[in-house]
Amino acid sequence: MAVNSPLPVAADLKPVNGIEIGFAEAGIKKPNRKDILVMKLADTATVAGVFTTNRFCAAPVQVSKANLAAVAAGGAPIRALVVNTGNANAGTGETGLDSANATCAALARLLDCEPHQILPFSTGVILEPLPVAKVVGALPAAIANLKADNWFNAAEAIMTTDTQPKAASRTVDICGHSVTMTGISKGAGMIRPNMATMLGYLAIDAKVSQDVLNELVKHAADHSFNCITIDGDTSTNDSFMLIATGTGSLAIANTDSTEYAELKTAVTDIARSLAQMIIRDGEGATKFITVTVEEGGNMEECRKIAYSIAHSPLVKTAFFASDPNLGRILCAIGYAGVDDLDVTKLDLYLDDVLVAKSGGRNPAYQEADGQRVMQKSEITVRVRLGRGAHSATVWTCDLSHEYVTINADYRS
Repeated sequence: MAVNSPLPVAADLKPVNGIEIGFAEAGIKKPNRKDILVMKLADTATVAGVFTTNRFCAAPVQVSKANLAAVAAGGAPIRALVVNTGNANAGTGETGLDSANATCAALARLLDCEPHQILPFSTGVILEPLPVAKVVGALPAAIANLKADNWFNAAEAIMTTDTQPKAASRTVDICGHSVTMTGISKGAGMIRPNMATMLGYLAIDAKVSQDVLNELVKHAADHSFNCITIDGDTSTNDSFMLIATGTGSLAIANTDSTEYAELKTAVTDIARSLAQMIIRDGEGATKFITVTVEEGGNMEECRKIAYSIAHSPLVKTAFFASDPNLGRILCAIGYAGVDDLDVTKLDLYLDDVLVAKSGGRNPAYQEADGQRVMQKSEITVRVRLGRGAHSATVWTCDLSHEYVTINADYRS
């Protein structure tokens, strides 16, 4: 059960004009479950994305990046995205690339466009050949049920070890223009940014130029999906795609406008919600933890320390046990790689409780205060470095027995 994350309501997920969604059951890993998703885009749409930095990036990641590059070089725009679950098509060499390209070619034939106008995505088990015949065979069924209001089914169709679908939808006013945005994400394990095993798709009905969209998706990712970690593992398949369908009244051609600033805030906000849903549904998670590092000399050192805390198995298991063994947090700060850190200036808070002051245990700290906070399902760790004006926040979860069980049984 996800931590304080209610199940999305299908009727609350707003259709975004310019995108149609269809799904199918291909039986890739298990029968009788949605495992194929197709998103068909209007001719006016622009698409931008960020992808995993894992050097073993999956075949669909390589093909998607190549197809986006073809658009940037003057090729025809992206017309559709296709996603399969149950198989990552990663670590599959040239055969995997052939399978990803074959999927694109098959969908292109059905939609009367070119293969490079399709972006493929996969998630699931690594190092296993993609059953491309099953994927291709299910595409007609997915196209047959293309609808604008299929977002809830789309969220279900990209799940793997997720316990529930993840989706968000909003309509915002930007300088007098109504903008609808709806997105989905998936991920529960092998989550660490740059990117994290996650997929995210967010559509807005604004008209946004390609250069601006490229900038916007990077900003949104850096302040959302690149601020989460469950287990410190960067997956081979992670992708976050931003789609501007170009069907609404808002048009943005540069980043020097009030309209862009407001759109950036709105897009980043919904992306952050989708990212936090992943942490709340972390494999075996019982607690949602915010780690904020303040008063840093620069953003990099703030992030180093925040991730050092958030990745630590000792810290995460202490949170699972509700054990205020908070020296583990100080330990993680110390090995974060900030070589000139003056620990005598450092303060550590657990929610409202000042645990460490000037680098040592706060004389007023009582174990009962730490115990009170550790019992909560949502906890904030706040570190004040006393060396500057920069800050960074990341989100993580605890590490439980269930995490081990889920990953031990993942391929069965």
